[in-house]
Amino acid sequence: MSGTTPMLLAMIVPTTAGAGVALCGRWPNLRETVTLSAAAVLLWVILQLLSPMLAGEPAPAITLGSPLPGLVVAFRLEPLGMLFALIAAVLWLVSSCYSIGYMRANDETNQTRFYVCFALAIACTLGIAFAANLFTLFLFYEALTLVTYPLVTHHGSDDARRGGRVYLGMLLGTSIAFLLPALAITWFVAGTLEFAPGGILTGKLSAAGAAGLLALFVFGIGKAALMPVHRWLPAAMVAPTPVSALLHAVAVVKAGVFTVVKVVVYVFGTDFPASAFVWLPYVAGFTIVAASVVALRADNLKRRLAYSTVSQLAYVVMSVALLAPLSVLGAVIHIAAHAVGKITLFFAAGALYTAGHLTRVSELDGVGRRMPWTMTAFAIAALSMIGLPPAAGFISKWFMVTGAFDARHWPVLGVILLSTLLNAAYFLPVVYRAFFVTPAKKSHAHGEAPAIMVAALAVTAALTVLMFFFPDLPLAMARGLLEH
Repeated sequence: MSGTTPMLLAMIVPTTAGAGVALCGRWPNLRETVTLSAAAVLLWVILQLLSPMLAGEPAPAITLGSPLPGLVVAFRLEPLGMLFALIAAVLWLVSSCYSIGYMRANDETNQTRFYVCFALAIACTLGIAFAANLFTLFLFYEALTLVTYPLVTHHGSDDARRGGRVYLGMLLGTSIAFLLPALAITWFVAGTLEFAPGGILTGKLSAAGAAGLLALFVFGIGKAALMPVHRWLPAAMVAPTPVSALLHAVAVVKAGVFTVVKVVVYVFGTDFPASAFVWLPYVAGFTIVAASVVALRADNLKRRLAYSTVSQLAYVVMSVALLAPLSVLGAVIHIAAHAVGKITLFFAAGALYTAGHLTRVSELDGVGRRMPWTMTAFAIAALSMIGLPPAAGFISKWFMVTGAFDARHWPVLGVILLSTLLNAAYFLPVVYRAFFVTPAKKSHAHGEAPAIMVAALAVTAALTVLMFFFPDLPLAMARGLLEH
């Protein structure tokens, strides 16, 4: 099988699955069989791309067409996109298993629409991962916003519609106001929108002009949730927990930070004059600390996790903005580490809701004794978010700290230290309550959530630990990005 074939199949499989799920809507068992089968096939297809890349074979490329002169819809495989695609494929399979248990146990409505939109979101994610230029990436980036909107408004309540308006308004608004002008300026200045090793803007902009263009990109990529364009993320927490997991771990926010890294590495280039980037670590650092403080004060568990995501995403932006090789490595690895850790946390939150309608931290006293699998997985993922071994977050934070030392950027080191303490302050009390506090009243949770949900969160928790002991794959992709 040539390299271009699996790359096309990777986008076709989830799109076809969406159509198949829609046709099988009357038969839930068949509908979910289609979902699981498509997810398994996608993972197999992505693995066909991974092996040649690790072996150093030429990267496949596809050009589909040119809707406007000079604007080409094209795809090319490169290390960062390969890592993003692998994350999406693995977590789609696991989250599909989890979703089946959650949607059935909670008797959710509109389940067919849910699975259709979920599959289309994965297809858009892969289009972003494989995009060879800013134009192609922009098309799939906006499509991802549109296909995930029905997931955010899934419940159809006033709160869901209100959250959906914020979600759609902020993401489309930032794209139109900032990202689209950034693409136009890049085209005018560089004469191309292609992603190129070393960047396409070197020597073509003044320091002030480059800083302004960077600001348009960073705030136009609203899915990266850098303050003040972050409000869509907590607003989207009205969605069912599997949707929250999709938004925070698999597709939407990962598309945001992935795009930021692509722009820095392939549009500006890591050798670009640092004066254009000097402001960005401070904005990202403020986001890290401010979001952590909000998370610390939040009693609603999903709200706490949402602001934790805002903070964790800003680590990626802050680290890549340093332009130091080790900090870029840390940013790339953190995309993978955060994906498996944060999806575990949301899976645990959904299990708590399913087993006992527990939604607040203050309700979790002693729940670890009745739901040991769920809360042990939560504890492992919390360690990863804090950056402690034996969890994947330790690896990425190690490279971030080392990169900041290399760059002699002491404020960044201070932010990482302070935010690590804040992460511990809002995660460890949850674990302590669950295992060591006797509940004042009888809990509604009498045991674990359905077995398929527990199995899914156990798998993602195991991946969080395995990535700590065996970080070679994300490290190889991160190093390949710098070499590429």
